[in-house]
Amino acid sequence: MEIKWLGHACFLLTSPGGTRVVTDPPSEEVGYHLRPVPADLVTISHEHYDHNNLQTVAGSPRVARALTEGGKDWASPAVEVGDVSVTVVPTFHDPEGGGKRGKNGCFLLDMGGIRVVHLGDLGHPLSEQEAARFGTVDVLLIPVGGFYTIGPAEADGVISHLRPRVVIPMHFKTEVNSSWPIQGVEPFLQGKRAVKRLNTSQVQFEKGDLPAPTEYWVLTPAWLS
Repeated sequence: MEIKWLGHACFLLTSPGGTRVVTDPPSEEVGYHLRPVPADLVTISHEHYDHNNLQTVAGSPRVARALTEGGKDWASPAVEVGDVSVTVVPTFHDPEGGGKRGKNGCFLLDMGGIRVVHLGDLGHPLSEQEAARFGTVDVLLIPVGGFYTIGPAEADGVISHLRPRVVIPMHFKTEVNSSWPIQGVEPFLQGKRAVKRLNTSQVQFEKGDLPAPTEYWVLTPAWLS
């Protein structure tokens, strides 16, 4: 399959069977040079402007929203497109049970047998019971910038629970959101081994290629170019 980081929390995931999934497309206000991205399926973890801009997505994709209209409660979208199936794991956008920023949905995507988890704007550590709902994780797309989401220390805790084979950090400070009160990726990477700075926006692999133990793959946002 192929993973392409477009920017912020937005990825273009292409399954082994060719099904295209776009995650959390942001508004142009975030600052990336947005171009239409064709997709068969779009996932939206919550209804904030930097995660729910469907106008960025070309074609007529199915839409899987983790929250009901207005973001008041979690949804349970039973969505299957091609060789991709979607499950939502309910979480919160803050450590106060949603009292500050509301609810968040984490997406578990089975993509032709490769299990990808997109954590959206997860804002709190995961308990063992919460982590157990994800099952086996091959690739984890995790926010690491802090302030609006978990930061480096909390992200490390989530990773220790989920034990993914690959971690791809997202939702951190880049040149386009330098005024945001979040951190860059370096504090998260500090002291870690098995870090691969790929100097590209995309990576292709087969399930048999995935490493053990965990590796950290750092991508460059495609929408910066």
